[in-house]
Amino acid sequence: MSECMSVLSSSIDSVGTALLQSGGGGGAAGIFGGLFFIFLVLLAFGVFIAYIAGMWKVFEKAGQPGWGSLIPILNVLYMLDIADRETWWIILFFIPVINGLVFIVINIDIAKNFGKGPGYGLAMWLLPFVFWPLLGFGDETYVGDTSPGV
Repeated sequence: MSECMSVLSSSIDSVGTALLQSGGGGGAAGIFGGLFFIFLVLLAFGVFIAYIAGMWKVFEKAGQPGWGSLIPILNVLYMLDIADRETWWIILFFIPVINGLVFIVINIDIAKNFGKGPGYGLAMWLLPFVFWPLLGFGDETYVGDTSPGV
């Protein structure tokens, strides 16, 4: 038992020594990596803000409260209402694989209710941070039922 502990201890010492000896010369790479990480975080935040702002405006155009885009599950219920789909469709979002297909269908239905084609709805699913703001801040008007649903 002590022989095993001795081998383990020497292995840990070897790894520790190797790590300490290889620590020099990485300053510039570390700074670049840190700046790149900050850039990615800011980019992700900007993408998120664009998506939420676009969804907010689409909700308002459809007669729903814009703040509903901020609340999980409630925003899906509002999307179902804007897409003229039944509320029970929310159950389909809890089924793996099916939920992705349902989300595509809902985006296509929302696009159709704004006078756009199914390609635009697919684009809303693929690049939501681009096409939701285009729909929300564009000149398109909602042609569906504007009475608050949910």
